[in-house]
Amino acid sequence: MRDILAGLTLALALAAPLRADPVAEAVQGVISDQVEAFLAGDLATAFGFASPGIQGLFQTPERFGQMVRNGYPMVWRPGALRYLGLEGAGDTRRQRVEITDRAGRVHRLEYRMIRTPEGWRIDGVRPLPAPPPMA
Repeated sequence: MRDILAGLTLALALAAPLRADPVAEAVQGVISDQVEAFLAGDLATAFGFASPGIQGLFQTPERFGQMVRNGYPMVWRPGALRYLGLEGAGDTRRQRVEITDRAGRVHRLEYRMIRTPEGWRIDGVRPLPAPPPMA
């Protein structure tokens, strides 16, 4: 009987859904929502996901959109998006993202995220070394 109970307990534990990290969900949600806004041509919404510092630097959604379009075309019009590791603590996080552009090239980026009174915001993006090509 004890073995059956132990087996059932183990089976239930393995079948229970894993708890998602609420910070990771929030951070990834902001990045995904901004990419969706770019795809929809909604620069005002995309600009709203930028931190106050980034907004102050670019001043308008149009200037911000132009910077992304010219400097980060893989973010402007991605083919696929995959979240990699999330690091950091407190009010800052670094989310690594792999984006496959529409030509099939793979790009890795690191999003610097900060927590503001309005929630998580994107405070910068930097390219990371690309993964080696698959043979």
